[in-house]
Amino acid sequence: MEFNITVLPGDGIGPEVITEGVKVLETVGRKFGHRFNLTYDDVGGAAIDKYGVALRPETVEAASKADAVLFGAVGGPKWDDPRARVRPEDGILAIRKGLGVFANIRPVKVFPDLVDSSVLKPEVLEGVDMLVIRELTGGLYYALPKRRQQTKHGWTGVDTLRYSQQEIERVLRVGFELARGRKKKLASIDKANVLETSRLWRQVATELGPEYPDVELEHVLVDTCAMQLVQRPSRFDVIVAENTFGDILTDEAAVLAASMGLLPSASLAGIPMEGRRARGLYEPIHGTAPDIAGRGIANPVATILSAALMMRYSLGLTEEAAAVERAVGQVLTDGCRTPDIAGDGDRAVSTTEMGDKVVEAL
Repeated sequence: MEFNITVLPGDGIGPEVITEGVKVLETVGRKFGHRFNLTYDDVGGAAIDKYGVALRPETVEAASKADAVLFGAVGGPKWDDPRARVRPEDGILAIRKGLGVFANIRPVKVFPDLVDSSVLKPEVLEGVDMLVIRELTGGLYYALPKRRQQTKHGWTGVDTLRYSQQEIERVLRVGFELARGRKKKLASIDKANVLETSRLWRQVATELGPEYPDVELEHVLVDTCAMQLVQRPSRFDVIVAENTFGDILTDEAAVLAASMGLLPSASLAGIPMEGRRARGLYEPIHGTAPDIAGRGIANPVATILSAALMMRYSLGLTEEAAAVERAVGQVLTDGCRTPDIAGDGDRAVSTTEMGDKVVEAL
C-alpha cells in the first residue's frame, strides 16, 4: 500500500527525534511492503526564520491532502519574546485548526522494565495503562474575547471559557468508542461544581451514556482526578477532558511513565471506529528541549510510538503499529536507555542508537 505523509520536524530536538521516527517508518515499509511518500516542510521557529510566519498556507494545504502528519515540536528561547507578533506556537495551533483535529489522544503506559525510573513507588504504578483524551478546539485556548488591556486601575487580562454542545459531544464520542475497545470504562472530567461549561459537559456526557450501554461512565471532578492520578492511577482506563484540563492532566500523567520522552500522541479529525480511518496529526508530547538540542541524547521513543499511532488510526495498519510497539517494549526490556530514563549503572545510548535498536527489533 502507498501513503502520503507530511513531515514537520520543527525546532530544538524535533528534527532529531523525527529522524528516528522516519527511520522506523521506512523499516516498516520495507518489512510489510508499504510505500511511505514523505514531504518535508518547516513549522514554528524554523518557519519564522525562513518565511516570517510560523506556518505557511501552502504547508496547511499540503498537510490537508496527506494521509497523516508527523510533527516534531516548536519553540525555543530564540523566539520567546512575549511581545513578538509571531510565535512558534502559532504554528501548532494553526496546523491543528487547518486539519480540523479536535481530539488529542495520549496513551500513558508504564513499561514494567522502567518502574524503578519513575518518582512514584512501584506498587502505585502496577497495571497503569490508560488513554487520556483532550479536546483541542474549544475552551480558554481559542474562545473570544481574549485580550490584555490597560485601565486606570492597571493591566487586566481576559480569556474566555466557552464550549458548544457539538464540540463536547464529538470528543466524548471518541472517548466512548475507544473505551469500547478497552476495559469499557470512561471517566469524564469536569468542574461541574463551579463552571457552567462543565455543567454542560456533564449534561452532554450523561445524555450520551445510554447510547453506549456497554461502557461504564463516571463523572470525576478535575481536582479529584489530578489527585487520583498520583494516588491510584491504575483505576483509570479512558479519560476525556476539555482543553485546559486535558493539557494539565496529560503532563501530570507523563510522570507515571518516567519521562515525557516515552509518551506519544494522536490528534484526530474524526471518531476512531473499527474499519474507519481518521485524518490526524501525530507528535510526541514533549517540547523542543533546547537545553539538549543538538547533543544527540534526546529520547526518540515518543516519536516512534507516535508513528505507530499514525499507522493505527490514520493508515489502518494495526498489525504494523503493534509490531512497532512490541519492538519498543523489547528494546526497553533489553536495557537500552537514553539519558532521561537511565539509572545508576546504566549505559546511556544516543538518540540514533535508540532508533537503531528499535529498527533491529523490528
